[in-house]
Amino acid sequence: GRCAAMAAREPLRELRGALCALLARVREGEPGEGREPFELPRFWDALGQTFQATSQEATKLSLAFSGPVLTSAEDCQKLSEDVQSAVIAVATVYYWLPKGQGTTLRKIVRDATADVVEGMIQLTETILSAPLDRLSQEQLISTGGVWGACEQVPNLPRDNQAAVASVLAACLGVVKDALEEMEHALVEGQDPYSDIMEDEDLGFRGNRDIYWSEADRKLLSSCMGLMKASKACLKKVLGVVKAHGKADSPEQIAQLDDLADIANEISPSVDELALSMYPPVNELAVRLNAAKLASVLKKVLEITKTSHVCPPSEEGWVQFLTGAVDHNMNKIKNFTQGQL
Repeated sequence: GRCAAMAAREPLRELRGALCALLARVREGEPGEGREPFELPRFWDALGQTFQATSQEATKLSLAFSGPVLTSAEDCQKLSEDVQSAVIAVATVYYWLPKGQGTTLRKIVRDATADVVEGMIQLTETILSAPLDRLSQEQLISTGGVWGACEQVPNLPRDNQAAVASVLAACLGVVKDALEEMEHALVEGQDPYSDIMEDEDLGFRGNRDIYWSEADRKLLSSCMGLMKASKACLKKVLGVVKAHGKADSPEQIAQLDDLADIANEISPSVDELALSMYPPVNELAVRLNAAKLASVLKKVLEITKTSHVCPPSEEGWVQFLTGAVDHNMNKIKNFTQGQL
């Protein structure tokens, strides 16, 4: 009986191999520039249907391997083929989405597609390594994982304007967190590490290196100014993308992608700057990281200003934030003159 049961799983091993190959293609693959005219509403309908069908195949597969009755080799073959067809259909619909609809949108749909394929690989592996006669906790979790991945479609942004807004909102969240953490550390008084070190344990609390000097604090207040400008910048850009952003023409779509690409550089730059602000403060590192962040912010503001999301009524804050970035950067340069 055991041998037959093991043989019945052979199609699952083949399925896993096929899905892994498909995942690599989804991650690297180029979109098809469609034969027929592309219609977004039709695309979303088809994507929703293929995701749903895949969810149902996952359920069937999981149920077949969840009880004392062993699945025959024929059944296993059929189940594996059905799963593979369903997942290929998902990938095929993803490939319909042309680059012209926006690279930001494509990346979000690609990630959702990859999640489905990964979930199915995970489920297949769980069944392959599970006890033969009963449903394991892991198998329940993996099945739920596929369901979750397949339920994403209704929540995905429907066009590049919505896609770029979601990217900006995510960046804003990261920057807000970094800013709050830094504000908290500075308010905690002279010792930013107070919450993670106790006198008795480490004995080197007398070390000046873990405190901020007065000069450090002056420099850091300008760094905080840059971090606050980053937050304001993302907040404002998100606002104008929501208010004025359009995804009707290739030019508008490309301008939105440019905004998302540069905005994606803000949060890592903010993190780098924040890390260099902890004592012992290396002024040169602070200056270099501040300069990197300032140049990213200037670029974001420049790209915003020259794009369709910025009608003349919005130019005032672009000007104001550009000035705020320069003002803080100049102060940082003055404080760190001795370092160059």
